[in-house]
Amino acid sequence: MTGARILVVDDEPAMLRGVERILDGDHDVRGSLSSLEALSIAREFRPHIAIIDIRMGEMDGFELMNELKAIDEDVQVILMTGSVFDIDEKLSRAIREKAFYYISKPFDRQVLLTLVDRCLELRAVEEANRMHVAHLESQLAEVRAFQDSMLPPREAVPEGLRICAAYQPCVEVAGDLYDYAAVEPGVVALIIADVAGHGASAAMLTGIVKSAFRSSYADGYDPLAVVRRVAEGIAAFEPHRFVTLICARVSVAGGFVEYVNAGHEGGLIVSDGGSIIRLESTGPLISPALRELEWERRRSGWDPGSLLLLYTDGLSEAAEAGEVFGTKRIDAVARAGAADAGGLLGTLLYEVSKFTRGRPPDDDMTLLAAQSKE
Repeated sequence: MTGARILVVDDEPAMLRGVERILDGDHDVRGSLSSLEALSIAREFRPHIAIIDIRMGEMDGFELMNELKAIDEDVQVILMTGSVFDIDEKLSRAIREKAFYYISKPFDRQVLLTLVDRCLELRAVEEANRMHVAHLESQLAEVRAFQDSMLPPREAVPEGLRICAAYQPCVEVAGDLYDYAAVEPGVVALIIADVAGHGASAAMLTGIVKSAFRSSYADGYDPLAVVRRVAEGIAAFEPHRFVTLICARVSVAGGFVEYVNAGHEGGLIVSDGGSIIRLESTGPLISPALRELEWERRRSGWDPGSLLLLYTDGLSEAAEAGEVFGTKRIDAVARAGAADAGGLLGTLLYEVSKFTRGRPPDDDMTLLAAQSKE
């Protein structure tokens, strides 16, 4: 890399001219005998490299380096000294304060040129890294936007069933999914799923789960048909890519809930009186490593005061000081907040945040609550 902007600062005119002559042929070089003047030059000149003498009157080279980095944190600094005293101490300080290099005067012309070249090579690598990271962040933002677009509204009232959802990914791209759909008058299907892992590969699997759920409209969103479609959809993936989920079909008019639980922890029905029916597993998790799997479809009662709560293990396994939030705390909150789906989710999120002392979650956290509209 050539043609860099280089600022040279030294209060010895002869040394300043000497450094300028060495570098001036290949680079745009500005020199200054004063630290304060150098700061003024830097604000307009925006040097790639600053070569600074340590011992100067107005402020020393370390102070000037910090001021220059406040103007542009990417500027690389080479410190110079002509002092024979405290060399080790100055070298240690230069390393601590992240100068690019530290040299003693007098120095060889080729040494300075080589240092400048290496400094510029490092800048080029750092710039390439920044561009690569920016590209990855842009791609992740697009994946996140696509994933968000797969989720239905957080609040809805399909077929007389009030639904509230909360969705808190722990990284840019999550492995959780929720969805719901009206089946027929008085019947609504819901799903919550947790895909192993995070990132783009997990997002791909959530897309397959979403597709399997939506394509099951032809089967009336039968929970067993949904789970089988998910199993077919992920069959070509690696064995460690698995899914746990609960798919439920709530018949508001019929007064029952049909569901399949494929190895998923978080599902319960809270009655108006506060009793809890847990939607226990009705079959194994869904994995390409497990062939010819079978699940059982079960039914539970549903009265006008009931509330269905589905959640991923990011809620129950939220940890603090070696202790997890756990199902007992979830059950206690559910019993106390069964009258209102939105209030229940808000209380659960508040309690888990208080439990973890506001620390960001270690895992994706998704909650889905449903109750009959009054």
